[in-house]
This record gives sequence, C-alpha cells and structure tokens, in this order.
Amino acid sequence: MTRSSAQFTQPAESSSPSALLVVVAVVLGLAGLALVVAGAWLIALGGSWYYLVAGLGLIASALLLRRGGGIGLLFYAAVVLLTLVWALWEVGFDWWPLAARGDVFFVIGLFLLSPWVARALARRDATGIGRTRAVLGVVLAAFLLAAVFSWTREPGRIEGIAPLPDASGNAAAAAALASPPPPKDDWTAYGGTGFGQRYSALDQITPANVGQLEEAWHFRTGDVRGQPGDPEETTFEVTPLKIGERLFLCTPHQAVIALNATTGEQIWRYTPDIQKSLALQHLTCRGLSYYAGSTAQGATPTPSPSPSAPAGECDAKLFMPTADGRVIALSPESGKPCMAFGGGSGQIDLWKNMPNVKVGSYYSTSPVVVTRSLIVVGGTVLDNVSTKETSGVIRAFDVNTGALVWNWDSGNPDETAPIAADRTYTVNSPNSWSISSVDEALGLVYVPTGNQPPDQWGGKRTEGAERYSSSVVALDLTTGRVRWSFQTVHHDLWDYDVPSQPSLIDLRVGSETIPALVQPTKQGELFVLDRRNGRPIVPVNERPAPQGAATGDRTAPTQPVSGLSFDPPALKPSDMWGGTIFDQLACRIAFHRLRYEGRFTPPSTQGSLIYPGNFGVFNWGSIAVDPQRQIAFTTPASLAFVSQLVPRADDTTLYVQGKSRPNDSLPALNENFGAPFAIKLSAFTSVLGLPCQAPPWGHVAGADLRSGKVIWMHKNGTVRDSSPLPLPFAMGVPNLGGPVMTAGGVAFLSGTLDQYVRGYDVGNGKELWRSRLPAGGQATPMTYRGSDGRQFVLVAAGGHGSLGTRTGDHVIAYALPKR
Repeated sequence: MTRSSAQFTQPAESSSPSALLVVVAVVLGLAGLALVVAGAWLIALGGSWYYLVAGLGLIASALLLRRGGGIGLLFYAAVVLLTLVWALWEVGFDWWPLAARGDVFFVIGLFLLSPWVARALARRDATGIGRTRAVLGVVLAAFLLAAVFSWTREPGRIEGIAPLPDASGNAAAAAALASPPPPKDDWTAYGGTGFGQRYSALDQITPANVGQLEEAWHFRTGDVRGQPGDPEETTFEVTPLKIGERLFLCTPHQAVIALNATTGEQIWRYTPDIQKSLALQHLTCRGLSYYAGSTAQGATPTPSPSPSAPAGECDAKLFMPTADGRVIALSPESGKPCMAFGGGSGQIDLWKNMPNVKVGSYYSTSPVVVTRSLIVVGGTVLDNVSTKETSGVIRAFDVNTGALVWNWDSGNPDETAPIAADRTYTVNSPNSWSISSVDEALGLVYVPTGNQPPDQWGGKRTEGAERYSSSVVALDLTTGRVRWSFQTVHHDLWDYDVPSQPSLIDLRVGSETIPALVQPTKQGELFVLDRRNGRPIVPVNERPAPQGAATGDRTAPTQPVSGLSFDPPALKPSDMWGGTIFDQLACRIAFHRLRYEGRFTPPSTQGSLIYPGNFGVFNWGSIAVDPQRQIAFTTPASLAFVSQLVPRADDTTLYVQGKSRPNDSLPALNENFGAPFAIKLSAFTSVLGLPCQAPPWGHVAGADLRSGKVIWMHKNGTVRDSSPLPLPFAMGVPNLGGPVMTAGGVAFLSGTLDQYVRGYDVGNGKELWRSRLPAGGQATPMTYRGSDGRQFVLVAAGGHGSLGTRTGDHVIAYALPKR
C-alpha cells in the first residue's frame, strides 16, 4: 500500500510545474501583454509592428513555460533574435540605443539559462532541455557580441585635425583692421575683450603638460542659495575679470568680490542693498564690466585711485547690474561706489521711463558693454507672463556721469535721442538679455535680441517687433541708430531668441581679410557675417518651413539656414529611447501623438515636438574662436522639448501654474495673459524621467570658420551626476556655459551636467585632462597670468537651480606645479 501510494504521487509531482516556472511565466506573460496592448496602440498611430509581434512571442513562451515545456525557451530565443535583428536594422551598432532595446530581454534570458530554471524544466523534458538551452545561449551570445562591438564605435563622430596657428597672418590682419589684441596677462571683459572671442594668447599650458594641472587655490564666496524668495533658477554663472593683480567677480545674490589673482585671498567685498520681495524669474550675475579710465589710453592699468579724482569719483570703474534694475559703478581699488556716477548716487536706475514697472521683472543678468565713453545696457524681460511687460530698450550711458546718451527701442527704432522725461518706452518690445560685443574701430555694438512676449504665439506682434526679433543688430555707437541687422529666425514661435554673445574675428578668406562676426543660435546655426554690413561670409539659404500655425497666428514660409550648422538631424521613431524596451515604447507612442514635421514645427494645441528645444544647441555660453587658427571650439547640445498651446477663456485663470501659486511669486510664468493661449513647456522625457531621444545629447566640436566645415566632433560628458545610476561612461550630455581657448592649443570647459572641468586638444578635440568639481560648473572658465609667472585657469562652480546640478559657492584656480 505504501509502495502504491509512492508510485501514485510521483507522476503528480512531475506533471505540475514548479512555483519558479509559474512566476517566470507570469512575468513573461505580463510583459508580453503590455507589449501587445501598447504595440497595437502604436500600430494604430502608424508605428512599428515589432512590439506587437514580440509581445505575442513572449505570451507564447510564457504559456509553454507554464506547462513546464522546454520549447518555451525556443520561443523566448526567437523573441531575442527578432529583437537583435530589428535593433540592428533600426540603429546599427550604436550601443545605447541597442542596449535600450535588448537589456531586459538579455537579463531575463540569462535567468532562463540559470540552473534553477534548468532543473525545473528537466522534470518534464530531461532530454530536450539541453538543446533548447543551447539555442537560447547562442542567441544571447550573439546579442552580447553585437553589444560589445557597438561599445567600440561612436556613430556621428568626426575625426580631423584643425589648421595650425598663423600668428604672422593674424598680426597683419589685426594691424590692418585696428583689432584689439587677445588678452594675455589679464581678462578685461566677459569674453576676454569686447570682441567676445573667449581666447587667450597665453601658451604656458599645452597639450603636452595640461595633464599636470593641479589646484592652486580654492575660494568660497559664502553665497548661500535657497534663501527666502529665491527663484528656482538661482545660478552661479559668473566669469570673473582679471585686472592687474586682482580678480573681480559677482555672486548670484549680487555681492561683488575682489581677490588676489595669485593667492585667491579676498581683498574687499561689496554687498548692495537689493530691494526685497522681487518677482524674479531667475537670479544670477554672469559678470562685471571694467572701464580702464580716461587716462589709460587703451592700456590696462593696475586698479588704483586716480590721483586727480576728488573723493567719491573714480577714473577706473567696475560696473555691476543688480536684480532690482540698477547699474552700480564701483572703485576697483576700494569696492566703494563711484559717487560722481549717476549724479551723486553712484548708480543709475534702469526703471527710469520704463512702462509697466514691477521691480524684479526686468534687470540685466549679463555684464554691460564698456567703450571709451559709454556703457551699453540691455536687460531680461519676463518670458510668457503677459502681453503687457516692460520694454526691451537698449540704452547707452556716459561712462563717467551715467547720463543717458541714446536709446534704441525696437518698437520705435528711428528715435534714438534720449527720451523725454514725461515719456515711456514701448511696451513689450523685444529685449536683449545676453551679452553684446563691440568693435570701437567700426563704431558698432552688436546686440543679440529676443522676442516680443509671448514666445510661442505671435499673432499680435508689431512691425518693429517682427523686424528685429531673434536677430543680431548692429547699432551705431555714436547715435544708437541701426546700421544693419540680420534675422536668425523669421516670426519666431519657438523661443529661439539669440542667446549667445557674438564673437568678432578677422577672417583671412583668400587674399582678403574680412572683419567677421560669428553668431551662434539656439537652433544650431553659426552665422558667419561681415560685421561691417551683416552680409554672410559662409552662405545662408532660405529653407521652406512647416506651415499651419495656431488660430490667429501665422508661420514664416522659409527660415534661414547657415552653411555652418549644428542643427541635429530630424527625429525618427527609431530615435526614441529609454532605460528599457517598455519606456522606449511609451516614447514612441508619445512621438506619434505629437505634431512633428521636423525643425520649425509650429506649436499647437495638440502638442508639438520642438527639436532642438529652447534649451538650445547653443545658449549664453556661446563659443570660443581662435584668431590664429581661424576656428571655433563649440559645444552643440540637442534636447527635444514639447510645446502645447492651451486655449485661454479669460485673462485671470491660471491654466498651467495651478491654483496654489505662492504669494508674491512670479506672475504666472507661461500663462500669457492677454494672449489667446497659455503654453505648457516640458522636456520630452520618458516615464522614468530619461530623455525620449537616444544619446548623445551633447558634443564638443571644432569648426573651420572660413570654409564652414566641421573639423572634428565627438560626444562629451557623462550622466554621473544626473541619473539614478552614476554611470561614468561618455554618453554625451548638454552643456551650459562656454569654452575658452588658448594659444597653447588647449581649450577648457566646465559647463557639462557632470561636475568636471576638462581640458581638450584644440587640434583634434580629444580630452586631455579633467578635474572633479565640488558643484556644477555652469559657467565659462577664464585664464590669466599670476604674479608668480604661472598661467592660471579659473572656474566658478556653484550649480544651476533649474538644471538640478549641485549648488555651491566655489571659485577654483588651477595651474602647473611651481618649479
């Protein structure tokens, strides 16, 4: 009886699948069901059939494994093989897109090959399990080999060698055009000089020794972010000045600090009294401006009080724009206000004659332009709040007295004489929030402009706003009148305002030397223009653009495209990405549901995919240009954004900000009061928060400014500091902050989303050195010579609020070891 019972129970055990197989089958079945349902949705939207077929394969595999059959492994192997073939057909040997398609299947496949699963299957199919496991093993090995091979490749990488320097030719060109020499010992303006080249003639640091750079000193400003009233976008974006033996910098909360340039010791600090309760969109100070004084005659003296200046007057001056709409003049020697400036107050009020005054909604986040006799001031205006913002007027003031000399208002461009006391500037006219450049020999200041708010709907824009929006405008230094303008986007509906300082360089084209201007844009163009008249040097073509704007608006029929462009290729469904096959599938569905017809797809109520997005291929960090090699060092980024218009029924309801807006906060950013639509803006990301487009998202690239050719380009930066998994691999991440180049053949960059400052070989773009930063380095480095004879590289590392990089208050100098 006992023996019969044993014989009876044994077949029952062998006919029942183990609990492990049940769990595996349930997981595969649910995964397959998700792919089938979402895959059918994707097919209905016109997308790939792969996900539905793969889902059916997983369900079949799950059912067979549930029954304890080893043939379920064959079905799973078929799904993996299908995935490999499909992935290679779509993306080739590109590791990150390939990994996103196969990572989950590969990990599950390894588990199915484990001894635990093998023993469970052998209870039903002891003879066949070995063969089915072998087939699955071969398929997984093929996937692994494809992944390993793809790891060694970088699609889109461009290899090349930049031209060698031609110092003699550059010197002759500079002499012929009266161009200022590049800075060497000092760094006297935000971009090095008023030319905005971000280039230094120092050559002590070279590709051969840059790896020896070490920290020379480290200064903490004490500026603490997160104070009451701080906006989210509180940023440390400063590029310090170096004058004589001193460094001068400003902090996000508007303190001005002077340091010993060789030791980093603080000399003085000035903290202005800033009006409280500001409705700020962002809080930053990108830098100060320096006036050498009327006795300097073009030289760069060590800061010192003028021997003939009465108390409270200054010959040399520092200019500091404040968050409450002022410009303060300070003594470089003492840090005290120059009281003779501004009629005895040491400051000028930028709100004077402005309409719609709300302190905090307008101020100069960027340093002012300084000439022999003027400072030229622009300012940022709130984006997408209303159609009744203040004016974007550009004004020139006497550098010594602060008296208004001229004003250029795009809403009234022909009247540049100082405005009458009882009048106001044009409401809501386009502004210039970025950094301008100046050529005093030609008598021109070059102003990059933005849009008339709101950014994404332009049905009521004025003629003046249309003419000068998203342009670089050359203004006469004497009169403020327009000498020429070049529009980079027609009827801008994408927030493609011109964000970057123009870089001025004298280009040798054949036997001729042409004074040129290089204007980077958010959409990826480098417009290379003759800075005397705005005519293109590198050809510019008008390309047909998508049509069909929202109700009451229009789209321009064509848009300008430069022969030197980093505009990323149009997105395809196969470009969708994610951490797994599932969020990648969700991104594909989202892609097909959005309106997307390539670059310049108009915003819509459906939701439009804007690529590149308003983060920009280039932003305020601009580029660096080498006047000897005649090349540019650039940092193109590419991130897609979603822009959705929300119809407004009135001018009071908060459609996109919600009902719990704090008291005295920003007046409803993106609500567009006065326009028929509010705007929802967001990065195009997956449910896991990853970009829906495959990496790389950021590069470094060298460009020949004469031929318009890209010399070299490769991905740059890691996601070590911006992902749940601190991957140290070079995926290529966006950059916010500019590069600096040197005559030694090395470029430096700190603005990537990972916390590093890097040094690159200018000739081929290869990374030669990196140093870990204690916070995000979203600023532009600079370089100078210290009193000990060493070349220093200086980095501000304090993070960027809206990018989520680590905040701090660090100023770090690097140099070669002392001998």
